[in-house]
Amino acid sequence: MSASQKGAGMTVSDRRPAPQRSTLRSVALPKEHGGWGLTLEPGVLALLVTPGAAGVCLAAAALVAFTARTPLKVVLVDRHRGRSLARTRMAARVARGELFVLAVLIVVAVVLANDRFWAPALVAGPLILVELSFEMRSRGRRLAPELAGAVGVCSVAAMIVLADGGSGRLAAGLWLVLAARVVTSIPHVRGLIARLHGRTHRDASTIVWDCVAITGAGAAVWLDRGLVVGAIAVVAVVVIQRITTRGALPRATVLGIRQMAMGLAVVVATAAGVLASTH
Repeated sequence: MSASQKGAGMTVSDRRPAPQRSTLRSVALPKEHGGWGLTLEPGVLALLVTPGAAGVCLAAAALVAFTARTPLKVVLVDRHRGRSLARTRMAARVARGELFVLAVLIVVAVVLANDRFWAPALVAGPLILVELSFEMRSRGRRLAPELAGAVGVCSVAAMIVLADGGSGRLAAGLWLVLAARVVTSIPHVRGLIARLHGRTHRDASTIVWDCVAITGAGAAVWLDRGLVVGAIAVVAVVVIQRITTRGALPRATVLGIRQMAMGLAVVVATAAGVLASTH
């Protein structure tokens, strides 16, 4: 409601306080809507390429880990600041429950897996820790932790492929394609949001990340020729983002929907290319 609407025809008794968000919801549900897509994409892509029960467990574990990140962040931030509030205790209970489910899913995946899948987790682990260290100091919105966390999550695709007995080159290649998509999209979105809020943003920085993304996509094709369609999809994302940057700024909702659509397009194109190359 605008200020003019508040002042016109309303008495003090007419005004009602805005409904407050419940404590449970605030500590349990992630606020980053785009994070849902970034978390789901690796699991969906890998399951399209190498479906299997262990992969389903790993994809579900990634989703649980994403939701557990919210209460865990509350606990880490509050403890870093030396405080224990009602929300801290509730977040700790939620985090313990979700981490238990996460552990069960990982154990089941280990039992069902056709091969070892820990190597990508060992590489992605430090990236996730980087993100958590920034989150603990309430600096998780910076570019470094956002990229580190997103690239780390993309390792789920590699783990699922390995768990189903797929080749290491394909696993690494899928990770690279998804990481390339992330590396170009996150700086692009951050730049547009900065402009929406009237802040200055240097296009040169996004161009650098675009080049990194294209290089990563090329490396994926070098690892597995079946990923050429996925690499082309990543390049298409870069081109589309460059073109749309020059136009009128979209609303944040439109920007989010556009990014989800491009992420899904990369997933579908990559899976189609891999499946076509194996037949």
